[in-house]
Formats: sequence, structure tokens, C-alpha cells
Amino acid sequence: MLGQSISRNSLLLGLFAVITTVLIAGTYLSTRDRIAEAQRQAEEKALLEIIPDERHDNNMLDDTVTVAAGTLGLKQDKPAYIARRGQQAIAVILPATAPDGYSGAIELIIGVNRDGSVAGVRVLNHRETPGLGDKVELSKSDWILGFNGRSLENPEPDSWAVKKDGGAFDQFTGATITPRAVVAATRGALEYARDNNGRLFGVAAGESANTADQGAE
Repeated sequence: MLGQSISRNSLLLGLFAVITTVLIAGTYLSTRDRIAEAQRQAEEKALLEIIPDERHDNNMLDDTVTVAAGTLGLKQDKPAYIARRGQQAIAVILPATAPDGYSGAIELIIGVNRDGSVAGVRVLNHRETPGLGDKVELSKSDWILGFNGRSLENPEPDSWAVKKDGGAFDQFTGATITPRAVVAATRGALEYARDNNGRLFGVAAGESANTADQGAE
């Protein structure tokens, strides 16, 4: 009888596991497309904060080149998004990671115009201290807007640092490490765009999608 009871319970547990697996799989399949679309919309919203609709006429999410892992602080390959008017690339939005934030890595997207100036910078993810380092978020402070229009000539390369280090950029009261990391990452993105100008801005529409980084750094 004990053996029969164990067998019966095992069958019930197995049946329960199968039913649970089917339900989870069904839920995933039914929501997968909606989740992907929501993620796509959130991603597009972030891009449009940097390059608004009136500046371009393509879908940036579908017009990308690949930035290789090991570049711009990235741990894995990520897409850079090309903004075009007609066939001409007018700006690119680069992914970047500042690995040296106060509480860890800071994930960014950095827009660079064709002329080498900053179109905009946004922080996507961070773990900085609330009330101090989190002022890199546009919702907490307008500090991040101070990069708009800047370039490798404005300010001069030696001034791409926070004022505490003799540079041109403000730091936060009581928090220097976080803005220092973002300034360095933004300068790195400008240098990458300069060194890869032909690959980022010289590829015709339709030829750029999922183009792999050819190692031109």
C-alpha cells in the first residue's frame, strides 16, 4: 500500500508539473509579442528624446550598425542607431557603458551629430546614490543637458573633465565620481564617432542594418 501511495503521489506530482509547464509556456507565447513591442516602444522613446522626429525620416530601430564588445565599455555587442534624412546619415546614437560609476556601471546612449557635436546623452540604467549620483537622470536634474552641442573642440580635449579636475563640466555637490564617469564616457563616444566616421555616416540606407564592427577603432 505504501508503494502504491508513493506511485500515485509521484504520478500526481508529474501531472502537476506537466500542467504547470504547459500553462507557463502558453502564457509566455501569448505575451511574448506584446512584451517585445512594449520594449521596442520604450527604446524608441529614449532614442527620440535625443533625435526627435522632425530631424529624421527613417526608423532608427531598423537602421543600425553593431558596436563590438570591448568598445565604449560594452561587455557585449550592441546596436548603434542611425538617424537619416533621405539617404544621408545626420546623427548616430551610440551605446556606451561608464564602468567607473560610484556604485557600478552606468549604461548610456549618446547621440553624435554628423558634425561631431553631441546631440544628447541619456542614462538608461545606473545604481548611483539617490539624491546625489542619480542627478545624471534627466528626471532628477538637467545636468545631462550640458553635453548638448559639445564636441572634441568644445571644450578642448584637456577640458573634458569635471571642474574639480580642472575641466569644463560641473560636478554634483557631494558627488564627483558619477559625473566624472559620464563625462569620460561621452568623450569616448565622440572619439569613437570621429574614428569610425566613414562606417557610421558613410553607409547608404539599407546597407547599414546589422553591419558588424570591422575593427576600425
